[in-house]
Amino acid sequence: MPKRPGPVDGPPDVVSEVLEALRFSTILFGRFDLGAPWALRLPKKENATFYVLVQGTMRLGVDGLDSPLQVSAGDVVLVPKGSAHVLDDGARRALATRDFIPNEALRGSVTAPHRLGGAGPVSTLITGCFRFSSGVQSPLLSTLPPALHLSAQDPQVASWLSSTVRLIDAESAARRPGSALVLGRLADVLLVQAFRARVTSGVARGAGLQALADPTIGAALGLMHGRLSEPWTVARLASSVGVSRSGFAARFHQLVGEPPLQYLARWRMTKAAQWLRETHDSLPEVAECVGYVSAVAFNKAFKRWHGVGPGGYRRTHGAAIAARR
Repeated sequence: MPKRPGPVDGPPDVVSEVLEALRFSTILFGRFDLGAPWALRLPKKENATFYVLVQGTMRLGVDGLDSPLQVSAGDVVLVPKGSAHVLDDGARRALATRDFIPNEALRGSVTAPHRLGGAGPVSTLITGCFRFSSGVQSPLLSTLPPALHLSAQDPQVASWLSSTVRLIDAESAARRPGSALVLGRLADVLLVQAFRARVTSGVARGAGLQALADPTIGAALGLMHGRLSEPWTVARLASSVGVSRSGFAARFHQLVGEPPLQYLARWRMTKAAQWLRETHDSLPEVAECVGYVSAVAFNKAFKRWHGVGPGGYRRTHGAAIAARR
């Protein structure tokens, strides 16, 4: 049986719940020693790309950003939407097509560094991507900026960022048995840390993860996630967090990016899909856990969101259950 939403000792960890439902996996491209002059151009892709700069400096221009990011040793950059981007050694020069290192050269092993570029100062870069479950979305993540830059000089993240980067650097340089697995787990930690930093950042504005830092909307999201099966209405949610119905609805839409009940419906269907993939529970049981008394209503809602009924979805994604046996 899925874990039934109900009273908890503290507020639910919404970031962890969202990432768990997205079922991301880490793919490590490799570790590269890039001698100046060097430049890389990466096309748009479905996956989120990340970069850990262990040594040196680099410049990163991402489609959608007004100006390039200046990245220093110890920094981490996440390109969460897979936007096309260009990396180079930071030299102010016009780049011709011939100046870019071919993408085929990036097929390295993270535990066997590749030397690319010229004979100048070296920047050491570890890179990879996060692959999320197909068709699973969250409005809390859909409004992320083109790039998240975690700076080693930022006092809010410096302590944990430096320790994580050191571990990634040491593990990738050691080439011990199991290093690829350890590095994958450390990359997972980086992703969670990047999103956590986004939540607690007082600089960023707009819809998305910042909603969790808002006392009112963060509390409402906690209620939705922690007590998913309850018959929530906008009025009841507003009353539960101590604000007016109209003020709550407007602020929720502003910070999350969609109306409260639309978010709730989306999250219920996301959790239902997760439970259908990962458990053997009956359709009525899953329906009840996500707040549907009627199995017929649940079937219609699920098909509207996922394009296929819950039974068909489970049969298509049954490999996830078989793999757990």
